[in-house]
Amino acid sequence: MSQAVTMEKMVAFCKRRGFVYQSSEIYGGLRSSYDYGPLGVEMKRNIKEEWWRSTVHMRDDVVGLDAAIIMHPKVWEASGHTATFNDMLVESRTSKRRYRADHLIEDATGIDAEGLSPEELTKIIQEDDRVKDPVDGGRDFAPVRPFNLMFETYMGPVKSDENLAYLRPETAQGIFVNFKNVTQTSRVKVPFGIAQQGKSFRNEITPGNFIFRTREFEQMEMEFFVEPGTDEEWHEYWIEERWNWYLNLGIREENLRRYEHPKEKLSHYSKRTVDIEYNYPFAGWSELEGVANRTDYDLKQHAEHSGENLEYIDQTTNNRYYPYVIEPAVGPDRIMLAFLMDAYTEEEVNGEERTVLKLHPRIAPTKAAVFPLSKKQPVSTIARELYDDLKGDYRLFYDDSGSIGRRYRRQDEAGTPFCVTVDFDTIEDKQVTIRDRDTLKQERIPIKAVRDRLKDLISG
Repeated sequence: MSQAVTMEKMVAFCKRRGFVYQSSEIYGGLRSSYDYGPLGVEMKRNIKEEWWRSTVHMRDDVVGLDAAIIMHPKVWEASGHTATFNDMLVESRTSKRRYRADHLIEDATGIDAEGLSPEELTKIIQEDDRVKDPVDGGRDFAPVRPFNLMFETYMGPVKSDENLAYLRPETAQGIFVNFKNVTQTSRVKVPFGIAQQGKSFRNEITPGNFIFRTREFEQMEMEFFVEPGTDEEWHEYWIEERWNWYLNLGIREENLRRYEHPKEKLSHYSKRTVDIEYNYPFAGWSELEGVANRTDYDLKQHAEHSGENLEYIDQTTNNRYYPYVIEPAVGPDRIMLAFLMDAYTEEEVNGEERTVLKLHPRIAPTKAAVFPLSKKQPVSTIARELYDDLKGDYRLFYDDSGSIGRRYRRQDEAGTPFCVTVDFDTIEDKQVTIRDRDTLKQERIPIKAVRDRLKDLISG
């Protein structure tokens, strides 16, 4: 990663190249809300498809699901979200700004205040002179209070307690409440997983760092159901699987590490949680993905609150039990930011500076660009015919504007791994040149071989 990469540079780059825009920008924007542009939407789709391919399509022990965003309110009572899904909120009486209390304390003092009670947090804020309002330096804070992160909404035409509902804060519960349906309709047997991708919503007190933490985001979660007693082995297995997924898609290993959650800070449902962290330039080591051993907490909770028997029956042994659950959970938004940070490079080539995104071909927004060396016939006709023949296979780009060097540079910056050039020699020898973005090497191959060659290069 180039040392020149900063969050400010990345935000500006993402807007300039059409990866990410500020949402509602013409109205002044909406804090912590972003839209994905032409390149960004392709890259995000590729990340999601790579996750689905490796997690579902490449395995015979995982099936998919797409559950509703708005679920029965009792789902969130059973899961514990209604009572415990809180951040600690503190308000400055001088600036009227609201902060997450543990973050305010940690930033000012270095004290790890996560998990402390409202009373303990209030005491620290009142007694430690280092804790000040970041805006105006004031020390007049209201008492800390819990703030539930779920977005409330109402079903139907009347806003009443009877019609209260929530936008889901995670996709996992949709999997748990469908556990019985899936086992009855899919002929799956433990150990097996249910995977899901979809939107989630959390009313974060202090979102920030671009697309790293937002109130509306996507999740990719998989709940892998195992027999109790085998859970620790499966947990290690999925930590390793997910670690290797990032390496296989080009993340540099020195920018990844495993973080073991201390037992006293584990979520109420967790027996053990290990995060895969990425060394973000703007925040240091921060969570990229969590892999948790959720035990049998969720299925037991939903069985108790719904009255449904959610035990698994082993048809071979006739044993009945609540499976333990291993959960790899991650968001494509956060993954995309890590890939962009890791790939962004500023380097000198033949005495000229170039900016290049060294993205793995499978997640690059555009797989290849097709260039005619000249707009003259028949070079441009051959190039257009080649482009039209290939464009159904991948997201391609056709460009006949400007010098060939400038066109290369535009594609380097967009992360396009390969450029195919049709030149005047093509008219006679029926061959084209494929240029590699990272090595800058060029190879001459027959037009008829381009499709198979690109397939090999992209899937490699």
